[in-house]
Amino acid sequence: MRQLAFGAALAAIAAALAVPGLAPAGTRNNTLIATDGPGFTITMNKTTVKAGTYTIVVHDKSNIHNFHLTGPGVNKLTSVPADATTTWKVMLKKGTYKFVCDPHVASMKGLLRGT
Repeated sequence: MRQLAFGAALAAIAAALAVPGLAPAGTRNNTLIATDGPGFTITMNKTTVKAGTYTIVVHDKSNIHNFHLTGPGVNKLTSVPADATTTWKVMLKKGTYKFVCDPHVASMKGLLRGT
C-alpha cells in the first residue's frame, strides 16, 4: 500500500513539473520586460541583472516612441512608427546599459546594470 501511495505522489510531482507555467526559476529570471509608451514613459522591469543571456520582450505601445538599448556589446532598437511587441535575445555583460526613446531622449531614459 505504501508503494502505491509513493508512486502516486511521484506521479503528482512529475505532473506539476510538466506544467509550462511552473518553469524553473532560472528560466523565468532570464526574461526582461521593456516598455515604451503609451504616454511619455520608458521602463525595464529590472534595474540590475547578473551577466548572462537574456530574452528581452519589448512592448512598444506608441507609434511616436522607440526602445533603444545600448551597452557593452549591445545595440538593439525598435522603429519609431512601430506599435508592436518585439523579442530580442541578448548577452548582457558586466557594465551599464542605457535605454532611451531616441526622439525623446531628454525625458525618456533609464539604466540597466549588469553585475
